[in-house]
Amino acid sequence: MVGRSCARCGRRPSRPWPPPSVGSSPEICAWRQRPALTREGSSVSAEPTPRGDAILSDRLKAAGRAALAPVINVLAAAGVTPNAVTVSGLVLVVAASLLIWQHELLLGAIFLAVGAALDAVDGGLARAQGGGTPFGAFLDSTLDRTGEAVAYIGIVAYWLGATLNPVPPVMLAVLALSGSFMVSYSRARAEAAGFTASNGLAPRTERLVILVAGLAIAGLGTFIALPIAMAVIATLAWATVAQRIWFVRKQAAAAADLTPIGQDKEI
Repeated sequence: MVGRSCARCGRRPSRPWPPPSVGSSPEICAWRQRPALTREGSSVSAEPTPRGDAILSDRLKAAGRAALAPVINVLAAAGVTPNAVTVSGLVLVVAASLLIWQHELLLGAIFLAVGAALDAVDGGLARAQGGGTPFGAFLDSTLDRTGEAVAYIGIVAYWLGATLNPVPPVMLAVLALSGSFMVSYSRARAEAAGFTASNGLAPRTERLVILVAGLAIAGLGTFIALPIAMAVIATLAWATVAQRIWFVRKQAAAAADLTPIGQDKEI
């Protein structure tokens, strides 16, 4: 029973139990190892996570990666490390935040877009050089979150100096940033528990596209575009969190029959 369930869903039980003895193959099948991390911080799972609900299609994202391939090839030939690209991306995001603070919204949007593009380059560069490292995955994920926080800090600073009543737009920025962090946290926590949770309406790429577009349009004179972008990001981010909770719950329910006899099933 246990071996058949494991072959079907590939999930570990919802609560850990002492590892099985070497001679018991069905129990060994049920004792699932924690997923390994890639450069991008995602886990290598036996089951692909559906991505069809994201705003940007996988085909469009693949086209973007293909457009960056020449840059990746040049950097790989020059011996540039993925970690150097990751740090460079954060430097550009910090510059973008300072520009936004100084009301240079269009220029800030450009710097932010280039910094975000470098985040896609570092993963491709790691693959071109034979694969990333655990530290590289950690650094990439950590600086991604840092860059998001820095970008929103610049936007909040801009609103504090540009509007008579900054509370409403600042609250939108807080909701957008907290939702973005929860999207990342929900995936990390799910993968730590042995599940996958990279699905949802607005992963990081989608949120960055909306943010850059809002900044650029506001920089061209339509200032209402930026708070609208914040509202859209906040709504989609929290909707993505809800989607991931539901998706992980379904995975946990499917794996519940792997819980050993005598232990409660936890969903």
